[in-house]
Amino acid sequence: MNYEQTIDYLYRKLPMFTRVGAVAFKKDLHNTIAMCERLDNPQNNFKTIHIGGTNGKGSTSHMLAAIFQQAGYKTGLYTSPHLKDFRERIRINGEMVSKDFVIDFVDQQQEIIEELSPSFFEVTVAMAFSYFSEQNVDIAIIEVGLGGRLDSTNIITPELSVITNISLDHTNILGNTLREIAGEKAGIIKPGIPVVIGESHPETDQVFIQKAKETQSLILFADKQLQISKSVKEDEYLKVSISQNGNVLIENLLLDLTGTYQLKNILTVIQAVETLRALDFKIDNDALYAALKEVKGLTGLMGRWQILSKNPLIVCDTGHNIAGITEVMQNINDTPHNKLHVVIGMVKDKDISGVLNLLPAKATYYFCQPQLERALPAQELASEAENHGLKGFVFPTVELAINAAKKNANADDLIYIGGSTFVVAEIP
Repeated sequence: MNYEQTIDYLYRKLPMFTRVGAVAFKKDLHNTIAMCERLDNPQNNFKTIHIGGTNGKGSTSHMLAAIFQQAGYKTGLYTSPHLKDFRERIRINGEMVSKDFVIDFVDQQQEIIEELSPSFFEVTVAMAFSYFSEQNVDIAIIEVGLGGRLDSTNIITPELSVITNISLDHTNILGNTLREIAGEKAGIIKPGIPVVIGESHPETDQVFIQKAKETQSLILFADKQLQISKSVKEDEYLKVSISQNGNVLIENLLLDLTGTYQLKNILTVIQAVETLRALDFKIDNDALYAALKEVKGLTGLMGRWQILSKNPLIVCDTGHNIAGITEVMQNINDTPHNKLHVVIGMVKDKDISGVLNLLPAKATYYFCQPQLERALPAQELASEAENHGLKGFVFPTVELAINAAKKNANADDLIYIGGSTFVVAEIP
């Protein structure tokens, strides 16, 4: 098989959560363990950092990868889902895995794939671990796919675990309360391995504290250790100063990810770096400053309050649950504009009503649907939106919706594209 045929085989053969939802989620680690055992457990051949959480884990993973890269480490990065190219999921020093490796891996593992019928994600995790081992990375940043305890990535023993935050998402799989979800996410806390929690919360703190006690792990809450002492948007950057116990720790750091929610992620990242320094990782402030100024360039990160063009200003964001859309709305409110145009599509298993409830009635909506089985039909989204006082037009594709928004928008307007990672993925 060539590359296109190989990817097509993976899509056709394996249940893929992003496309079909919960039926693709395997509630144990059996397949991942079996595949990795056949590969001589490549995950044991390099150091890792494990990053979970409801929102922000992708941005946090990319920031840490950029920092390690800039500090001179050969750095692997495993994230999901991808936006444009499957190979975005597996990178070393920002470079995507080669097509040849993907082809060869699937060819060599086809027998076990046929035998085990693993999920798409399980195969991808094994592929990433195999690639990082073969390429002798110094460290790999591994983003959890879903949850934590039963996620395929959870066969690693990392140097550090990071849990960014907890909010309601994937409740059909992870639980209906913040405490239940926190219990699943806490599954990545390993015996004797320190853990950084990004955002404290009265409902979930005790879950993490209890788990860390059981595993005898040092636990640090980033937002209790560190504070943002100053932040301002400056050109294409977020300019941030961070203090600890009233003393300035980091001053005038420039971050090329400008969404206001990155202020929460940056505290998580800095606390992770401080913890890693105590574990003898060599990361100086020069590397830290240089890396965070160029996260997108170093790692290829896309879709986080990403400016696509100006006059009119067109921005996309992959936020897709209540917590994510709340942050997006804050960014919209902080961005000067005349009229707001919202290109939106969603998938069926999200809190549709909860998200729509956050959106302003004073905007023009362009309802659309991404091209996958989980997509909520655009007409259904429009009908539900009308119950929330949101009015607009219905389009069968993301591209047609964007074109209509561009046609209707004046130079001083704002076009926001989002509601789902898969809407952002289909921006032409």
